[in-house]
Amino acid sequence: MSERAAPFYCPYCGDEDLRPSEEGAGAWECAACNRAFKISFLGLLARGLQRGDDGTAPEGSPDS
Repeated sequence: MSERAAPFYCPYCGDEDLRPSEEGAGAWECAACNRAFKISFLGLLARGLQRGDDGTAPEGSPDS
């Protein structure tokens, strides 16, 4: 993870006093609530694909 992917707020308390952790890339520490957390990139979402709960295409779509 690059240095550009820095959080602006703590996800637990909302404070802005964050510091990079020694635990590795993407790890941060909040001085306000004394919690540590990690940020990671999961992937890109495919926005055009919408499937039903049973795995079939929704009614009215070209795939149905």
